[in-house]
Amino acid sequence: MTDQLHRPAGSARDGADPLHIAPADAGWAHTGLRVVELAPGESRTLATEADEYAVLPLAGGGIVVEADRQLLELEGRADPFARVTDFAYLPRDCAARISNSGAQPARLALPYANARRRLEVRYGAAEDVPVELRGAGAATRQVNNFLHPDAFETDRLTCVELLTPQGNTSSYPPHKHDTDAPAGEGQAVLEEIYYFELREAGGVGLHRTYTADGEIDATVEVGHGDAFLIPRGYHGPCVALPGYDLYYLNVLAGPSTERSLAFKDDPAHAWIRDSWAGQPLDPRLPLCDARGPIDHARHPQETAR
Repeated sequence: MTDQLHRPAGSARDGADPLHIAPADAGWAHTGLRVVELAPGESRTLATEADEYAVLPLAGGGIVVEADRQLLELEGRADPFARVTDFAYLPRDCAARISNSGAQPARLALPYANARRRLEVRYGAAEDVPVELRGAGAATRQVNNFLHPDAFETDRLTCVELLTPQGNTSSYPPHKHDTDAPAGEGQAVLEEIYYFELREAGGVGLHRTYTADGEIDATVEVGHGDAFLIPRGYHGPCVALPGYDLYYLNVLAGPSTERSLAFKDDPAHAWIRDSWAGQPLDPRLPLCDARGPIDHARHPQETAR
């Protein structure tokens, strides 16, 4: 089962694209992810058909997205640790062209999900992306909620970015969202893809996914460009090993008519969340915002929970 869920860098290549995980490849119905690389001056066409997409710069700038007679210019970023980026939203039944007008190669994430409604092509400004610090102490992490249900309207697609500084743990306590629980029990049904990058070349992190019945029980080393599929079960922790800041993109969608990220902690570890009360946040966070890297020597972290 682990071999089916962990997709090391290069193992899910699709032609020139470093990664493509289609719903059928994953064995589920709704959630997909493509990573593309564009040389300076290179363009790609994209027919969204029955899916809605986000165009998210991972590295590079000067990205131009043309769709529905609109032209969206994305400033992008040097890498996921450099700044919170702007992005584009493409609805279903849309013909788009994505171009790299910058001077450097670009790498883009194109998360997607099956959509019922057709919304409008839209630009997501970096300044409008809610940046959240979760956890406390060595479990503090930065969450860029660019396609969170409370931040940006889509039909089904939900995406967030996680930045975990070296030595810290995220996706913790382990949690799941695989049961259509009764109202008030706080659990949605969601398929999820984790896509990983690391700040330092050759870096690795750790990721764990497991189910109560033991059918899935995976603790894997993840590297730059790896992906991990979460069809069901508890997932977490993700560990950023000393020396290696860890980034991952979470792509989620499910069958519900209402977008939700409701989850259930593993009861064996749920007490961890309560232990954060009153603990200080990691002073290294946030690593960046829409303006760029944050110098905490000049702007110290002052909140705690």
